Parts: sequence; C-alpha cells; structure tokens
Amino acid sequence: MKHPPAGVFARGLAMGAADIVPGVSGGTIALITGIYERLLGAIVAADGDALSMALSGRWNALWHRVDGGFLSILLLGILTAIFSMASGIHWLLEHYPQPLWSFFSGLILSSAVLLIREEVTLNSPDRLVGFTLGACIAVGAALMPPVSFLAGLPGLFFAGAIAICAMILPGISGSFLLVLMGMYEQVLSAIKTLQVTELLVLATGCLTGLLLFARVLQHCLQRYRALAMAFLSGVLMGSLVAVWPWRQEVVLNAAEGAIAVSRPVLPSTVTDAQLYACLGACLVGCFLVWGMQALASRRDL
Repeated sequence: MKHPPAGVFARGLAMGAADIVPGVSGGTIALITGIYERLLGAIVAADGDALSMALSGRWNALWHRVDGGFLSILLLGILTAIFSMASGIHWLLEHYPQPLWSFFSGLILSSAVLLIREEVTLNSPDRLVGFTLGACIAVGAALMPPVSFLAGLPGLFFAGAIAICAMILPGISGSFLLVLMGMYEQVLSAIKTLQVTELLVLATGCLTGLLLFARVLQHCLQRYRALAMAFLSGVLMGSLVAVWPWRQEVVLNAAEGAIAVSRPVLPSTVTDAQLYACLGACLVGCFLVWGMQALASRRDL
C-alpha cells in the first residue's frame, strides 16, 4: 500500500517522538499506523544487490529498490521530531518527571492494548508462554540496576547498534535499553548540543545494527509471527514498570560497592505525588495513541 508523503512524514514525527523517550517504541508506532511491513521490507532491500547498484551508479534502480521516497520522508520526520524534542524532553525530565513518566505510561498502555487487539490472540499455550516470558523479561530489565557500558565513542557506536535493534521492534524501546546501558544521558546530550562527531559515530552504529538485525527480524515475523507478536506484547506490557511515575532510591550492596537504584513505589509513599497531573498526563498519552491509530486507519493517510 502506498501512503501520501504528508502521512508518511506524520508517522515519522510520531516514531521520532516515541524513540526519544524511554519505554516507548518507534516500531510500535509503525505497526499501529500501518507502515511496519513496508518499513521492514525497505530496510531489508538494502542488501548486496543494492550495494552493486550503488557501485555501478544505477541510482534510479537503487532508489526504487529501497523505496527511497518512503524512507527519506519517514527519516526526515523521525529526525525532525528527535532534534526538536530533545531539549524539551530533557527539561521536563528535570522539572516535571512524574507527569512526564505518566504520559509515557499512557503511551505504552495504549500501544500494548492496540497491539494485543490487532495482532495477538492469546488462545494457545505457546502464545501465553511467549507473552508471559516477554513480560517477565521486561520487568526484570526494569528492576535491574544500570549496567556499566563502554565509554566514549566506542560506547556510542555499540549503544547505537543495540538500541536501533530495539527501536524497530514493536514493544521494545531503544531509549529504554540506553537507560539500562547507562548511555541515555550521553546520547540525549549529544543530540541536544549537536555534537557532530558523537552523532556520526552513533548514526554509524545505528546503521550497522539496523542492516544486520532487520533480516533476522523479518525472518522471525514471517515464520513465527503470532508467537513473536505475543512475546513483544508481553515486553511492551511489562515495560510499564520501567516508566512508573512514583519511585524511590534504594541502595544495593554489590561487589563493586553500594549502588543507588530507582524502585517503583505506591503514590501514597511519595511526598508530592501530583496525582491529578499524572492522571491527566496518562490520559493524554492514551488518547494520543488511539487518535494516531484512528487517523492512520483512514485510507487517504
């Protein structure tokens, strides 16, 4: 199915906005707005034949092979959202973290419900096991302390390669993996301050991971789609723990010394819970996802 440029750009904006926040997946946005299969097919088309076309100067054939018009407009929307929102997200995380995380929770909850409704029927033992396993992995990852990762440019390269794999998976957030790797602040700072060298290294890592992982993902979705989507739905639902708005710092004893980690708690245990603001932000996130899905379902978008 072909989509008009304005619709593709709008989807790119939504995907870029999703990819920059921990817990929300751009792949989920692509899936619920009806462009996921086309996006994955365009990425997989960048293979050896495409490289041969590029080396022989057959640019027109290459452009059509990789669906260049679609990819370029979508990428423009994604980058527009990322660079325009980075500073705002960073400011909100510092000054209004609880309503912001509540907004993220609304986005994830609606995305999970839509994914289950549209793609997954948990009517067999293997799908139930896949869903449960995905939820348990997401909860475990959310509760584990951030791991020590490579620093500097090598760290950015490998962080980009790993995170981009999650960003094209429905249900798994690349930004959330950056948080777990301890690289989220560094990446967000590079985007916010336009650190050209760091951004080029990050982009190279992303491109490498994307080209290597897309084929594996397409194979899994073609042969084991129902099971894969059940697993990813579980991951998405379980990731709600990672964006729970009310948290407290807990000190854990580890081999390398004391580690301070954030743990979800009940709102009643927090001094300033901002319940009404959080509830409103959550509802806004829920309605935003439902609205995007409703708009994307229109034939002219």
